[in-house]
Amino acid sequence: MPSPDTLARFIARVEQNAHVEAIEEFYAPDASMQENLSPPRVGRESLIAHEAKAMARTKSVQSWCVGPVFVNGDLVVIRWRFRFELPDGSVRELEELAYQEWRGERIVREQFFYDPGQFVPRSPQ
Repeated sequence: MPSPDTLARFIARVEQNAHVEAIEEFYAPDASMQENLSPPRVGRESLIAHEAKAMARTKSVQSWCVGPVFVNGDLVVIRWRFRFELPDGSVRELEELAYQEWRGERIVREQFFYDPGQFVPRSPQ
C-alpha cells in the first residue's frame, strides 16, 4: 500500500509532465501497463521506452489529476486529464481512469480505461 506521501509525489511527478521519470521512480522492475483491453506491456524498461517514444511524438503535454483519488489498500484509482500538442499544432485531449495495484511503494500493475475516440486530433482553441 502506498503511503499518502508517495502517492502525492507520484501525482506531482505526472503533473510536472515528467512521465518517463515517474515510471523510473515509482514502478516496480516487473511492472505492467495495459491500455483498455489490449495486451499489457511488461517490465519497467519496456514501459520507459514506450513512454519516451510517445512523448517524443508531442510538442508539449499538460497533465492534471482530477480528484478525488480513490485508495483501497494496494488498489488506487486516479482520474487523469491530458492535453497533447503535436508538432503540426493539432491538439489531442484525453481523459482516463488509471487503475493501479501497488506493492508497497511501487506500482506493479496499471490498467488505463478511456475512450479511444478521444485521440482524434483537433485544431487548437
